[in-house]
Amino acid sequence: MNLTLKIWRQKGPQDKGQMVDYKVTDISEHMSFLEMMDVLNEQLVNSGDEPVAFDHDCREGICGMCSMYINGEAHGPDRGITTCQLHMRSFKDGDTIYIEPFRAAAFPVVKDLVVDRSSFDRIQHAGGYISVNTSGNTQDANSIPISKVDADEAMDAATCIGCGACVATCKNSSAMLFVGAKVSQYALLPQGQVEAADRVMNMVAQMDLEGFGNCTNTGACEVECPKGISLENIARMNREYMKATTKG
Repeated sequence: MNLTLKIWRQKGPQDKGQMVDYKVTDISEHMSFLEMMDVLNEQLVNSGDEPVAFDHDCREGICGMCSMYINGEAHGPDRGITTCQLHMRSFKDGDTIYIEPFRAAAFPVVKDLVVDRSSFDRIQHAGGYISVNTSGNTQDANSIPISKVDADEAMDAATCIGCGACVATCKNSSAMLFVGAKVSQYALLPQGQVEAADRVMNMVAQMDLEGFGNCTNTGACEVECPKGISLENIARMNREYMKATTKG
């Protein structure tokens, strides 16, 4: 298939940036979206032009690195997948495809389609962990009874790959689905109870400090999330925060 690509090009964080048109031809419907981008970049390099910078790593929907806003949707028109899992059969011959970076004040553009998502790392550092005494007296995890419902919900929350699609699709650039998932995966398990209050207060404080907006209650984040993280995690985070701030 032959396609017209309108791609955001930006030389650096301080550059104004603009949409630039490109033509690609003979694209197979069996290619992944990133393979199509590879074809474009090979074409640009061969013609002496600067290739389009974009994030990628595993290309298996695991790492959360790929982050393209395609035709107005985070990760493109399909559901339950990342950009690297999107295939060209989702498009038609002659289509025009708009490709932009994930946009949020807390995700500044580094170059072209690459954004800085280190704000997520700082939120994790604020409390997304448990402190375990590994001096030899640690209790075996298998000896702690946990209901299957809680274990399943914790595992569902832990599938969050931190790609940032929830932020990119939210009109307030809210990170509450991400933070809610990271809080929930510990709040549901006994190992996370000791630091529960400090964890939720510190992570929410860091989220606000990074400049993310508040939840809009629209639910677009859950729809666009490649791992289907539930809005219930935001509600759980709010409950955990209320408990932590009223504990007395």
